[in-house]
Amino acid sequence: MTSHADHSPTTHHQALIVVDVQRAFVRGDGALPEAERLVDRTAELITRAREAGALVVHVQNDGPAGGDDEPHTPGWELHHPVDTGRGEVVIRKTHDDAFQETSLESVLTTSGVRSLAVCGLMSEMCVQATVRTAVELGYRVVLPYDAHATYDIPAEPGISAVVPAAVVSRVAAWPLSRDADVTARAADVGFTAPGPTVP
Repeated sequence: MTSHADHSPTTHHQALIVVDVQRAFVRGDGALPEAERLVDRTAELITRAREAGALVVHVQNDGPAGGDDEPHTPGWELHHPVDTGRGEVVIRKTHDDAFQETSLESVLTTSGVRSLAVCGLMSEMCVQATVRTAVELGYRVVLPYDAHATYDIPAEPGISAVVPAAVVSRVAAWPLSRDADVTARAADVGFTAPGPTVP
């Protein structure tokens, strides 16, 4: 599945970006079809990143008023606890792209990060947009296929039947594999502590 000759999914990455793993999307009636798998894999990545001393960035979407992820509602809360004692960071956003109008690039630069892993949701929206910008900014990026997920696309008369979530995720990851590593398993992603910042 990996297609970029200069990159290896087993490279030890210096940061983990956890995109929008919020309670509204992984718990209760509104959860993703593959929510249990997603939270298991993202928890696994967070644990390994912490053990290696890599930077962990939790991205939190600020949804619209009345939305499932409206700020300061139960659904908006992050599913995974943030370990601020380890220097973990929360980046709040209002766009799909976690870099757009946020401090994410500054946080990565200040920490000396040049390579990162991205996981979370939704595959075709916030995950894809964040990976694209990370690549454009020159980061070495890996996207573990079993650590991102999304919803089914509903049927649309005259256009298509329901598109299963797994298909949507596969299609979302496919174009990213030209410039980033799309590896099958989160278990294959390694981490290391960021190096010193170069002036």
